[in-house]
Amino acid sequence: MDITSALIVDDHPLFCDALAMTLQAVGGIRSVTTAGSLTAAMAEVEGGASVDLIVLDLNLPDVDGLDGLIRLRKAAGVPVLVVSSMADNRMISAVTESGASGFVPKHSPRDVFRAAIDTIRADGQYLPDGYVTPQKTEESGPRRGDDAATRIATLTNQQARILQLICEGKLNKQIAYDLSIAETTVKAHVTAIMRKLGVQSRTQAVLIAKETSFASVLQGAARPA
Repeated sequence: MDITSALIVDDHPLFCDALAMTLQAVGGIRSVTTAGSLTAAMAEVEGGASVDLIVLDLNLPDVDGLDGLIRLRKAAGVPVLVVSSMADNRMISAVTESGASGFVPKHSPRDVFRAAIDTIRADGQYLPDGYVTPQKTEESGPRRGDDAATRIATLTNQQARILQLICEGKLNKQIAYDLSIAETTVKAHVTAIMRKLGVQSRTQAVLIAKETSFASVLQGAARPA
C-alpha cells in the first residue's frame, strides 16, 4: 500500500505540527494536512481531498467515543491510525474491532510511528508493544460495550444518523423531515438498524447505542458532514 499523504485530525495545533514533522521524517509521507475537528475532517474527505492515511485522535471537541473513527473510516475508505492518550487494553481492543488499522499511544517515540506506518503499508494492523487482547471467559461472558461498538460499526453513515435521532426521541416523521427523506425510507432504515443490532424494538436499539464503555459511540453522528 502506497502512503504518501496523510490527514491528521487533532484539536491541539502544536501536537499536529509535531506529528506532521514526525510523519514526514520517519514515514516517508510527503503531504500532510490537518483538521481540528471531526466536522473539518469530514469536509476534507467528502470534498475529495487526496489522503492515503488518516491519523486520528479520539478526543475531539465535536465527537465522543468511537464515532469519529467509524464515520471517517467509512467516508474515506483509507486506513485510520488512532493516536490517543487513552491507551488501556480495552480501548485498544474496541478501536481495532471498530476498523482502525492501528493504535499508537500519543506520546510514543518516532520509531513507534515508523513501525506503525510500515505495518499499515504492508496491509497489517499495528498494535503497541505490551498490548494483550482482553480475554472473554465463560464466567465473565463477552464485554457488552465492545460488542455494541462492533455492531454499531456495521451501520452506514445514514443509519448512524438515524439511530442518533432515535436516541434523541424523534419519531419517523420528524426524522424524515430532519434528513429530507421519505418516511418510508426512514422505516426501511430503522428495520435495517434493528436487524444489524440484533434487537426487536427502538428502545432496545437505544440501549445498544449506549452500552459502549466509551461514552456514546454515536454521539454527534447526526451532525451534518
